[in-house]
Amino acid sequence: MPVRKIIWIVLMLMSGYAGYQFTSSTPLPEGDPDNGGLILPDGFDAVVVADSTGRGRHLAVRNNGDVYIKLRTADKDGHGSVALRDIDNDGKADIIRYFGDYADSGNYGNAMRIHKGHLYFATAGEVYRTKINPWTLVPTAKTECLLVDNYRRARFSHIAKPIAFDGKGNMYVPFGSPSDACQIDDRQPGSPGQNPCPQLEEYGGVWKFSDSKLGQRQSDGKRYATGIRSIVGMDWNKKANALYVLQHGRDDLFRTWPQYYTPWQSALLPSEELLKVDEGSDAGWPYYYYDHMQGKKLLNPEYGGDGKIQGDGAKRNQPLIGFPGHFAPNDILFYTGNQFPERYKNGAFIAFHGSTIRAPYPQGGYFVAFVPFKDGKASGPWEVFADGFAGIDTIVFTSDAAYRPSGLAEGPDGSLYVTESEKGKVWRIMFKGDKKKFGDQELRNMIERKATAPNVSDPDSTVDNLSVKLLGEGEKLYTQYCANCHQLNGKGDGTRNPPLAGSDWVLGNKKRLIQLVIHGLNGPITVNGQGYNEVMPAHDYLNDKQLASILSYIRQSWGNNAGFISTHEIPSNRKLKDKIKLQ
Repeated sequence: MPVRKIIWIVLMLMSGYAGYQFTSSTPLPEGDPDNGGLILPDGFDAVVVADSTGRGRHLAVRNNGDVYIKLRTADKDGHGSVALRDIDNDGKADIIRYFGDYADSGNYGNAMRIHKGHLYFATAGEVYRTKINPWTLVPTAKTECLLVDNYRRARFSHIAKPIAFDGKGNMYVPFGSPSDACQIDDRQPGSPGQNPCPQLEEYGGVWKFSDSKLGQRQSDGKRYATGIRSIVGMDWNKKANALYVLQHGRDDLFRTWPQYYTPWQSALLPSEELLKVDEGSDAGWPYYYYDHMQGKKLLNPEYGGDGKIQGDGAKRNQPLIGFPGHFAPNDILFYTGNQFPERYKNGAFIAFHGSTIRAPYPQGGYFVAFVPFKDGKASGPWEVFADGFAGIDTIVFTSDAAYRPSGLAEGPDGSLYVTESEKGKVWRIMFKGDKKKFGDQELRNMIERKATAPNVSDPDSTVDNLSVKLLGEGEKLYTQYCANCHQLNGKGDGTRNPPLAGSDWVLGNKKRLIQLVIHGLNGPITVNGQGYNEVMPAHDYLNDKQLASILSYIRQSWGNNAGFISTHEIPSNRKLKDKIKLQ
């Protein structure tokens, strides 16, 4: 940083400077020459606000331009939030401060919103708030706990806690499902679903709470809506006066029901859903899923479906738009600013975090989309608004993506801020073109990307099948049963599922590895220095030869150089009474 700028920052801090105050006449800063790596419609540019703040999820921007980010996991000092301040209005953060005097549990820190003069944010199990100090960047008030989840009592998935406010004293929080489709044996091929699903008593929906009462439990809230598997992005649309959420669809249709679905269908289905959620509505999980290609809600195979049977799907809450499967929508923002062209006014920006389970096809998502709105409904097809986050077009492995967009926020001047979850890069997107002349010509590049970019467009079932080059018995089986979680390159997805490459769990005790794959694993483990707590399903339905082929393949791939596992080593490890301690 130049000496002159350092002196300026010191002087401003000594004088009690509280942050740059945006006004309608404040000039926009210069964008980066390469727009921070982003591909945008003509007339837009972007500046990188900060490059490596930590693995960011949702964010909020204060009316003086200060940026607050909820980190996925706490930093080395236990702080789970970070604050940024740009003093000289060049678009770059001059001050970065980490803070948080609360227990930051788990790997799913998520929400960050400004409401009633407070920062509201969430960990895996709690919703907190802290009062904003008008004179300081970092809040100085005590952190208060509004809501505590009981998720630690049992195995759990989908525990992110985004939040939304209706302006009437209510806070909305989802409780995601603890399974994929409420099967008797979770994620096991052919296992039927439970009907009625007992998980719907406490999970798979949205609850309404007070936005100011401390120490609430789930039982203090009121169920607002049901039948929604997993929500990471949600927002209250003030113009429509309604709650809108983004549902993450279920996983692994081909792995669990290969008699009904092809790998290509499994890569594109079920659709991710943009839902308008009214009180008392039921979106259908776990009994139904949405197929955007057929334009219908269909019966899940666990409950008698076959990819064609609709059942009572038409009676469930239908999505406004269905997006291709596994794009992972992690945030939604209804734009109310005046900086962007009129076509963006009151429309929805959506951050697609990107897929992890599309193998053997290229991973999809990793971009920011826009959905035009009118009268509370989508008024046109979804568009690609910002792309290039991944740094490459064909994303073979999730770990190949340089950045994965996760959070959205609108600045006081109408700029759009985007954060991502890999390193903590933050972009500020601005419009500097002619608003009156903005139209299809300025969108031509983004229209082409939607039709052709491998991370956005639908893959060809034959040409884009990446496993054609990776066959071999063990490799083929790994692709079908393991790659969705651990990735085709064995590096895991970096968040939910651990790497196999260079892992002692793979290279070490063979008996432990065999039994882990056969019987599954439930509980926290540490792999290559990082903690994981995702359920590893049992694979005891595979025969001895299949298991030996997969295990030998992973012990000989991605730089691993361990011995083969033979078929005769499998049977003795199928007996539960001989199961060794996996921790």
